[in-house]
Amino acid sequence: MKVPMSWFNDYTDITGVTPHEYAHALTMTGSKVEGVEHLGKEIENVVTGKILEIKPHEDSDHLVICQVDVGGETLQIVTGAPNVKPGQIVPVAKHQSRLPGGVTIKKGKLRGVESNGMLCSHEELGLTAADLGYEPEYGILILPEDTEIGMDIRDVFGLNEEVVEFEITSNRPDCFSVIGLARETAVTFKKPFNVPKPQFHENGENISDTLSVEVQNPEKCLRYCAKMVKNVKIGPSPKWLSARLRACGIRSINNIVDITNYILLEYGQPMHAFDLRDLEGQKIVVRDAADGEVIKTLDEQDRTLTANDLVIADGKKAVAIAGVMGGFNSEVKDDTTTVVFESATFDGASVRLTAQRVGLRTEASSRYEKGLDPNNTVPAAERACELVELLGCGEVVGGIIDVKGNIQDPKPLAFRPEYINAFLGTDIPAADMSSYLEALEFEVDPEQQMVTAPSFRPDIQCEADVAEEVARIYGYENIPTTLIKGETTQGGRSPRQRARAQINSLLAAQGMHEICTYTFVSPAMFDKLYVPADSPLRQVVKITNPLGEDTSVMRTTTIGGMLEILAHNFNHRNEEAKLFEIGKNYVPTEPGKLPEEPEVLTLGMYGNVDFYDIKGALEALFQHLRVQDVRYAAVSDNPSFHPGRTAKITAGGAELGIVGEIHPNVCKNFEIGVPCYVAEISFDALYAHMGHEIKYKHLPKFPAVTRDIAVLVDKAVPVAALEDVMKKRAGKLLDTIQLFDVYEGDRIPADKKSVAYAISFRAADRSLTGEEVNAVMEKIVKNLESDLGAQLRQ
Repeated sequence: MKVPMSWFNDYTDITGVTPHEYAHALTMTGSKVEGVEHLGKEIENVVTGKILEIKPHEDSDHLVICQVDVGGETLQIVTGAPNVKPGQIVPVAKHQSRLPGGVTIKKGKLRGVESNGMLCSHEELGLTAADLGYEPEYGILILPEDTEIGMDIRDVFGLNEEVVEFEITSNRPDCFSVIGLARETAVTFKKPFNVPKPQFHENGENISDTLSVEVQNPEKCLRYCAKMVKNVKIGPSPKWLSARLRACGIRSINNIVDITNYILLEYGQPMHAFDLRDLEGQKIVVRDAADGEVIKTLDEQDRTLTANDLVIADGKKAVAIAGVMGGFNSEVKDDTTTVVFESATFDGASVRLTAQRVGLRTEASSRYEKGLDPNNTVPAAERACELVELLGCGEVVGGIIDVKGNIQDPKPLAFRPEYINAFLGTDIPAADMSSYLEALEFEVDPEQQMVTAPSFRPDIQCEADVAEEVARIYGYENIPTTLIKGETTQGGRSPRQRARAQINSLLAAQGMHEICTYTFVSPAMFDKLYVPADSPLRQVVKITNPLGEDTSVMRTTTIGGMLEILAHNFNHRNEEAKLFEIGKNYVPTEPGKLPEEPEVLTLGMYGNVDFYDIKGALEALFQHLRVQDVRYAAVSDNPSFHPGRTAKITAGGAELGIVGEIHPNVCKNFEIGVPCYVAEISFDALYAHMGHEIKYKHLPKFPAVTRDIAVLVDKAVPVAALEDVMKKRAGKLLDTIQLFDVYEGDRIPADKKSVAYAISFRAADRSLTGEEVNAVMEKIVKNLESDLGAQLRQ
């Protein structure tokens, strides 16, 4: 944002402050100055002069000789301008003067006649018709008759001005105004700050008798104010106003439009002026647009709106896009006689979305989207009326229409000087902190230790923000420098992080590679996995603004992502792949709340492997993690897995996950031409059953006694059931049980299988005798027969 330094003197006194001092001081208090520009730096030694006499040049048909009074001396200047006449006030570039573009003017002779300078056109001074407020005639620039002779031309057009360019952060909407920056200036230089209350006269009429305002969406329109001016005289703005607008980078249009732009800069409050003739029914309705509604904006472009856009309408049509741009059908024209000034506050998010969608980002929308102060609307409207009276371009109608929506008052925050000093590492007296905050228009209650930010400071949300305000006014450069102390907390991993790292290392040691898959998936993924229509896995979190259909929902299972990576490797002719991933699934909860994010360990492999390879990888992992009582139970009802080669995994009765061969049809869906095996384990359950403490156990002092046993059982009997009976009947003497053979063939019945174990027994306090071991073996055999129908093979 650009602001001439002289404008700040309307609210505070910075007389004598150099541009360099100003830029440094404001930057140090948080209002970063990008640079300072002198508007008239390219113009030197150009003054106003009065033409006293004109004579023809003896050796030229188009040149004339002028005698020009430049204040204290008379210069002879030769010119070929066709529009010069005696008595005119004109710009005079004297000897050794400079003009824009690096042009230097020196005295010399034209056709033998001495010329001590040059008379200038507006173009040679770098001025436009907008700068002048009127379209100049061809030739020399003719100045008003009351212009003082001998004045520096920069003073005439407001070019002798230092303009400061600020870089305003988006969290400070109050500083997108001259008043806001003047407040920061006053606090920085410890000067009084005062914004005069607008003073103007109203006639005996009432605006409510002529105009009505209805706000149908108070969530998007927080406040709407309207003032009316009649007997309007449209014309050029005075030089002081157009000069200030020009210095800020805004072109002068006419007095009424310039007033709205002036308020935009001065108060940071966007305004719009409607021609009352164009408001059908003499009413204003702030409403949601209709889907497909079209409005022609001031840039004469048709904009198609949606129901998410907010418009300002009259009794029949939209006349402005709220917070973005006015409509072409209600703009101020040369014959406008009655104007309605709109000063409103709209929801910033709504304005931003509308501006972005229709492709319009204006000075108004850029301010609205940052969040404006609803309490600024009335003062801005009153200031517009004051300027109307000051410029003599209309009569202010009495009364104001002020419709308030859902306005939230600022909430008090804690004000603890001791906390602020500890937070900043300073020793600032509490009284000084209060004075800093009060200068910024905060309400401070030292007794209750509370502070309330002004309504124009929506960025103040917590106690740390209050501390920042104290710090920047106290001066960042005044905060003492301290060396780093050795009292910092030593960094380290949490227990979960250590467990995750341990799992990564254990699986990598088994020749597996870690992968990372996308958490955004396609809804079609569940169809490829044959997930039933009523499965909870299909209850997903949907992405509001997805990149595409393939990434439109959050995953509830990691199996699909693992299969995609296995398919990628298979289709790139990798003979085998062994992969793992620790990632998150996303389970929706109640509406409006964040989803749950359980962590999952996923293993996947294909190639020279089978079910027992992936099961062995898990068993080795469980053993290293000291997970106790791990069991596997056959699963046949999961459509994603092979019904005869899949198992549910439990530990201590709690479910850990699933492991098995992927169903051939699922492999076909993913274009995997070989059997592949996947395990999905709940990391949370796994972590809960880890043996985090390692307990020392003495080496055995006495030898073990081993017995082999082979039994015939039905094929449907799982080996885990056999082991459970053995463990139960062996008691404390059992050392290990090792399965070493499973046989099915011609030598045994077709519905049976032979299972062989090596069982070791050991006592901690003695060597076992054969009789003791034989007695235990007899119990085991009897219970295998009675519980499972097993027959001992001889």
